[in-house]
Amino acid sequence: MNRQVLLFISLLSLESVFGQVSYTVPEEMAKGSLVGNIAQDLGLDNKRLISGKAKIYTRNSGEYIELNRERGVLLVKQRIDREVLCTETALCALHFQIILENPMEFYSVTVQITDINDNAPTFEKNEMTFKISESAVIGAKFVLERAVDLDVGNNGVQRYELKPTDNFALKIHNNADGNKHVEMVLQKPLDREKQEQISLVLTAVDGGEPQMSGTMLIVITVLDHNDNAPVFTQPTYKSAVTENSPKGTVVATVTASDADQGSNGRITYSITNTLENVRKIFEVNKENGEVSLIGNIDFEKSRHFQMNLLASDEGGLTDSCKLIVDVQDVNDNKPEINIMSKSNVISEDSELNTVVTMINIEDLDSGENGNVKCVICENVPFTLKTSTDNFYSLVTDSELDREIASQYNITVTCSDEGVPSLSSCVTLTLQISDVNDNAPVFESSSYEAYIVENNTPGLSVFTVRARDADWNQNARVSYILEDSSVNGVPVSSYVSVSADSGVIHAVRSFDYEQIKDFHFRVKAQDGGSPPLSSNVTVKILIQDQNDNPPQVLYPVQTGGSLVAEMVPRSADVGYLVTKVVAVDVDSGQNAWLSYKLQKATDRALFEVGLQNGEIRTIRQVTDKDAVKQRLSVIVEDNGQPSRSAAVIVNVVVADSFPEVLSEFTDFTQDKEYNDNLTFYLVLALAVVSFLFITCLVVIISVKIYRWRQSRIMCHSNLPVIPYYPPRYSDTLGTGTLQHVYNYEVCRTTDSRKSDCKFGGAGSQNVLIMDPSSTGTMQRIQSEKSILDEPDSPLEISDVNDNAPVFESSSYEAYIVENNTPGLSVFTVRARDADWNQNARVSYILEDSSVNGVPVSSYVSVSADSGVIHAVRSFDYEQIKDFHFRVKAQDGGSPPLSSNVTVKILIQDQNDNPPQVLYPVQTAGSLVAEMVPRSADVGYLVTKVVAVDVDSGQNAWLSYKLQKATDRALFEVGLQNGEIRTIRQVTDKDAVKQRLSVIVEDNGQPSRSAAVIVNVVVADSFPEVLSEFTDFTQDKEYNDNLTFYLVLALAVVSFLFITCLVVIISVKIYRWRQSRIMCHSNLPVIPYYPPRYSDTLGTGTLQHVYNYEVCRTTDSRKSDCKFGGAGSQNVLIMDPSSTGTMQRIQSEKSILDEPDSPLECSGVAMVWLGYATAIPRHGLAPP
Repeated sequence: MNRQVLLFISLLSLESVFGQVSYTVPEEMAKGSLVGNIAQDLGLDNKRLISGKAKIYTRNSGEYIELNRERGVLLVKQRIDREVLCTETALCALHFQIILENPMEFYSVTVQITDINDNAPTFEKNEMTFKISESAVIGAKFVLERAVDLDVGNNGVQRYELKPTDNFALKIHNNADGNKHVEMVLQKPLDREKQEQISLVLTAVDGGEPQMSGTMLIVITVLDHNDNAPVFTQPTYKSAVTENSPKGTVVATVTASDADQGSNGRITYSITNTLENVRKIFEVNKENGEVSLIGNIDFEKSRHFQMNLLASDEGGLTDSCKLIVDVQDVNDNKPEINIMSKSNVISEDSELNTVVTMINIEDLDSGENGNVKCVICENVPFTLKTSTDNFYSLVTDSELDREIASQYNITVTCSDEGVPSLSSCVTLTLQISDVNDNAPVFESSSYEAYIVENNTPGLSVFTVRARDADWNQNARVSYILEDSSVNGVPVSSYVSVSADSGVIHAVRSFDYEQIKDFHFRVKAQDGGSPPLSSNVTVKILIQDQNDNPPQVLYPVQTGGSLVAEMVPRSADVGYLVTKVVAVDVDSGQNAWLSYKLQKATDRALFEVGLQNGEIRTIRQVTDKDAVKQRLSVIVEDNGQPSRSAAVIVNVVVADSFPEVLSEFTDFTQDKEYNDNLTFYLVLALAVVSFLFITCLVVIISVKIYRWRQSRIMCHSNLPVIPYYPPRYSDTLGTGTLQHVYNYEVCRTTDSRKSDCKFGGAGSQNVLIMDPSSTGTMQRIQSEKSILDEPDSPLEISDVNDNAPVFESSSYEAYIVENNTPGLSVFTVRARDADWNQNARVSYILEDSSVNGVPVSSYVSVSADSGVIHAVRSFDYEQIKDFHFRVKAQDGGSPPLSSNVTVKILIQDQNDNPPQVLYPVQTAGSLVAEMVPRSADVGYLVTKVVAVDVDSGQNAWLSYKLQKATDRALFEVGLQNGEIRTIRQVTDKDAVKQRLSVIVEDNGQPSRSAAVIVNVVVADSFPEVLSEFTDFTQDKEYNDNLTFYLVLALAVVSFLFITCLVVIISVKIYRWRQSRIMCHSNLPVIPYYPPRYSDTLGTGTLQHVYNYEVCRTTDSRKSDCKFGGAGSQNVLIMDPSSTGTMQRIQSEKSILDEPDSPLECSGVAMVWLGYATAIPRHGLAPP
């Protein structure tokens, strides 16, 4: 089979490359036959066919061809019959397109179908009859029906044969359309008298391989004499008819004449075409030769018709002519719009000329009726471009923006040029996918929010909102607080922003007096990739609350010293005594102060100015007025609710200082009294503490001594000689007892620990005594001996050939410092693939040192479980991490082992308060910083220097001014501890200023330290020395010290007395119990077990041992005695119980010595015996 391939490539105005490929294949190929390698012929890769989702697009033809993407070839999908596919055309071809996506491309493919000789020539009729007059002249022509062969070319009808050829011969005429006109020509006159009927055979033969043929019988009846044959006026007639003409329309009229008269001149018209379509569409009037329509004419199916017309008279003579009918096209078909490939979604950042949709236009009309133009009606950023004939591509011609239009409904209208014009339209819906090309936009360029001070942490302050014009994830806005600082502190310690809602929350409680406003930036970031963001400035303004009472700056209120204003007795009305100076750190009306006189020794003598706080006399001072006047002045602010402060003003009515001093006595005796009291309190506390500690040490020492004695007795190295009793006979006749037991006894001096073990032959029984019980014992029966089960299956014994393997190659564990000793830190695990004892893993801490100290003093490892315990309490400031090795060793012989490194990291705790380095706090001396009265605002007084030995945020220090003589004069830097003036120093400021500064770390919980800074407002040292003459601070110090000393003395005394009372009570209780036990009159009833026979035949048992144990209530005395032969002790285990054992003890047999007295040597006796564990019914007496 030969296959021809034609390849045409054309570059068009679009960015994509389009091509045309042509193949030629014969009809009737088997399904799956190869048509051509389309990938190779188009220069495409198979991967491109797969990724582009290549497919075949056909308009009207069926799916005869299929595409194999993986192989890149075209295959026959179903049988192709050229005669069915192309009925009226010699050339037959399949036209289709191959469409690819991403990017859109299409290629035109033509498959020419060649003919094979699979059809024989056929005649419409099997027999054709003629009536010919015997007078017919030689050369008379008779039109024969031509044969039809559905094949074409050489496979069609090539020649005709007529047999016999005595009277007639064949004449073949080749028409312009390729068909053959067959005529039978008379060669010899006919003679009716010789042969009335003649039979001929017409054979049609094609030129194919193999050659095929068809036959038709021709029967000729010879008639009497007929002189003239009918003759058409012209051999060929031509006519035109418009398609869709109604039935009955006369297409043409043919005319023939006959010179004969009568019946021989009567002419009959007929159509001799063998094609069925002609006879179904046209008919001829037999009488007048009018050719009219009897069917529908469609230009798109047949553009012209050719008919063979026959005129015959009754004498058998005929003539023929040809009628050619041309069909004229009418614009009766709308343009048909076919969507070849379409994208439903396109990205808004698509480039210009991006192909969105491919359209194929088909109009079945011809000429101007078939010329189609397509346009887009709307004003959209798309345009139509013509790629090839009847193919359009919808492409982008401007930038897309989803935020302006997220969807387009594009209407494509296609119209032909016919009259009237016909059109079709189709609407394409196109979604624009979002690209993250829009950053979030805040509703405002900046924000201001207000919050009242002293708010609760977590309070919602404000909400910022940003909108993103994008869609879906690209429009999802998250809010982020940008890093910044406010007064050296991260803004995140002030506020937080909800990532989803943009709600701003206050992290701390704000103080208007410390910070009045601050600003920060919030970033809004979308969820695109990469994300886009914008930011906005938010300003928070703190609103003042009336949370601070007024602070009295003058007169200064001291703890012990007495300050008084002096008023001469000659003072007139309105004399200015002094002025109460106060400030309020609040603002606005919360800081408006008013002064009122609350109490006074003589209210009729003084008044206070409401606004200025000036104290003046309201009458003349007289000699009768008291020398000492005490005024209580209230300073009140204007807040809601209002806050106030009180100040005591001492006024002395006197004319000279000596008079004043005589009224105000000093307090020297108080100071001396306080010093003596402090000494005696310290002495008493030391004595009581010494007695208490001594008592505790003695008690602990005694306890340790007794415990060590008990350990020595239990773990003595003296040998333990086991006793093996003889075998005994079974009274039931079942033979010798199967098990032999030995007993091992360990007793301490105070009988607090006891162990009993059973050893056995062949099998094992372990007898365990619980030291906390009074006789209950447990028995554990192990597996039976393999000798007892002779039919046991053979097992493969294990060999220790696998070392333990840790689950990890190394470990890291964390422990917080200041842990309790014995705390479980971590667990290491190793597995051994062996079995039984060989797989039993023990964990061992390998010897190493940490900072010169054995690691065993840091941690310990449980041998069985691998749990690592802390031996000591760790201190992060001394050691931050250390490592050691743990060995895992199995129980095989020889043992195998492996080791692993364990690293312990100590985590810091906030366990150290800040340490103040400067100013140094001394016990008695007074250190003060001097500030000149000329100091301006911001004058550096001193700097508090502190450190914290912790790490991380536990070591971040902040400084706060806790108390101050004048809070309006000084401030402390939050981060640097610098003490500076915040206003101008005036002459009215007190000389002695006392500041209490708190240094606080940032741990949880936080720790702090306080430091007292003494400040002197003076210009020279002599002025300083004159001011520091009293010891007011000493008095305050002594008062506090006395209080704490008394408290400590009371607590230690209480503990000491309580300890003594408890010890004495316990001693009395134990003494009373021992008296009750010793003088008890209860009798001791012995148990006498029977004697048993000896299974070895030696007669009576030679040795019977008796154990006698003496125990007191406090277990401090124990005696063990062995009786002689003849006495018995039997320990019997009840097999039906689960561990309970009975103690049976006896002295001599009651039968032997019925009158033997039972003695108690001043103590309560408890008898305990050990013997073989024998069922009660299993032994018979001798």
